[in-house]
Amino acid sequence: MKKSIILGTSAIVAVAGFAYADGHMASDMTLVSWGGAYQVSQQNAYVEPYVANNEGVTAVWDESSSEAVAKLRAMNEAGNVTWDVVDVVAADAIRLCDEGLALEIDHDEMLADGDDGSSASDDFGDLIVSDCFIPQIVYSTTFGYRDDLVGDTPPTSVCDVYDLEAYPGMRSLERNPIANLEWALICDGVDIADVYDVLETEEGQDRAFAKMDTIKDNVIWWSAGADTPQLLADGEIVMGSTYNGRLFSLIEEQDQPVSMLWDWQMFDLDGWIIPAGLSAEREARALDFVRFATDTQRLADQAKYISYGPARASSAPLVSTHETLGIDMAPHMPTDPANSVNTFLFNYEWWADYRDDLDAKFQAWLAQ
Repeated sequence: MKKSIILGTSAIVAVAGFAYADGHMASDMTLVSWGGAYQVSQQNAYVEPYVANNEGVTAVWDESSSEAVAKLRAMNEAGNVTWDVVDVVAADAIRLCDEGLALEIDHDEMLADGDDGSSASDDFGDLIVSDCFIPQIVYSTTFGYRDDLVGDTPPTSVCDVYDLEAYPGMRSLERNPIANLEWALICDGVDIADVYDVLETEEGQDRAFAKMDTIKDNVIWWSAGADTPQLLADGEIVMGSTYNGRLFSLIEEQDQPVSMLWDWQMFDLDGWIIPAGLSAEREARALDFVRFATDTQRLADQAKYISYGPARASSAPLVSTHETLGIDMAPHMPTDPANSVNTFLFNYEWWADYRDDLDAKFQAWLAQ
């Protein structure tokens, strides 16, 4: 699905230490993201201000981030890369960088300093997990459940997803192995510290799939972040996994009878990459945009619209209330102490190594 918007052109802008005049930057670009409430937060926080500060560039939203690796591989093989700036999870950024499909970034040279005077590399810190990755947000994948479908005892553990007797009905899980395999092992008794060691083995993988077999017939598999919120709103599932910001929108903005289950939420990072092999003009436009979109104020502004933590340390003090609801956003962040009693840090480096193999195994399991 693609959505057109109008962006702008500066008369002269500085990118990576060089000045580009009009005509040295492309007049259009394609931004790739995930759709839904998250993409709306991006448009509100930095696309619209970019429009206000510039004029003349046409941009298109493509909601294909879930397929970014496969599509960029295919584009590269065909010699026709049509995307300019792509929102991806950290593990996908690592894979794309390792394969030479993403532009390497000099973060201090190409990105803005923090408003507190810090360099970009210091401001983003350990969230720069790849030479190609431009961090944007910290989020979590967790569960929401229908208040009116769980009886008098709401679920408190992620393992309640596996309790069909106490919580009968359909669930929704993402149509890929990430998080699902980890949760399956946790709920099969594996200690949190040992999950990835177990998952590296054939026996551990078989154990995870065997655990998922116990609920497979009660699962609706989703591929778009908006799917679970819609299924919950329609009452088609009793509980389902999705991104915490999607559930925030469903609960606080849409006032649906849904609650959050934060137990063993999985922390992850999301950010931009710029595809390798763009023309100089398209690359200049992409760099100009991400420099603006990832400065201190823009990342803080994004938290006004969705409950994802900004990736810059200098942005955190600027996060306050929701732009339209006026509610304090801090208690809705995955990092809030009340929400993060049990948290699971997504191991993006491990998944960068094992993703292709486990994707194939997961798809084969689904087809059984």
